[in-house]
Amino acid sequence: MARFTRTEVAKAMQQIGLVPLFFCDDVEKSKKVIKACYDGGARLLEFTARGDFAHEIFSELSKYAAIEIPQMIMGVGSVTDAAQASLYMSLGANFVVTPVLREDIALVCNRRKVLWSAGCGSLQEIARAEELGCEIVKLFPGGTYGPSFVKAIRGPQPWTSIMPTGGVSPDKENLKTWFDAGVTCVGMGSKLISKEIIRNEEYTKLQQLVEKTINIIQELR
Repeated sequence: MARFTRTEVAKAMQQIGLVPLFFCDDVEKSKKVIKACYDGGARLLEFTARGDFAHEIFSELSKYAAIEIPQMIMGVGSVTDAAQASLYMSLGANFVVTPVLREDIALVCNRRKVLWSAGCGSLQEIARAEELGCEIVKLFPGGTYGPSFVKAIRGPQPWTSIMPTGGVSPDKENLKTWFDAGVTCVGMGSKLISKEIIRNEEYTKLQQLVEKTINIIQELR
């Protein structure tokens, strides 16, 4: 069961501006990744459900976060259907992120009042997602559409909150183009939590990179 309301999750996304995301099949390494992100100032983390038995890993991470870093809002990404969303919510997911717009996922998340973010790539999809109660829309793949797409959408729809994932990096120039275009927050995966950082267990480096990224975002706002 979610420990944070969808309002609290949306507020954290808006205030912090960064949602780190990653997948690792090693529970202990994953715990250290989460802790490094938390120590760097992140208060949300998306665990991408892309591997075999990923739900078992998420279950351990969810329990770890609740005890050791209770202010960390754990969510799940790459969710493809309602059954998967329900499973992860039962394991403590506080938000659900999807690569595409799935109405079945919207229904089960809304029923439990859990924030969900649908992957959209057109104005029509964004409008439908918002009609279904999506508070913050995921623009995916962000690098394909770019900041100009965000700016164009927010012209006629200034109420739309967008989180690009893909095509986002922790350097100031890249982040400036996104936030100048009007994004609410950004999702950042391998550009932030690289395979090398996980493999070499460079957790101090990760903590410093997360902190630097959040500071840049705060300066840009």
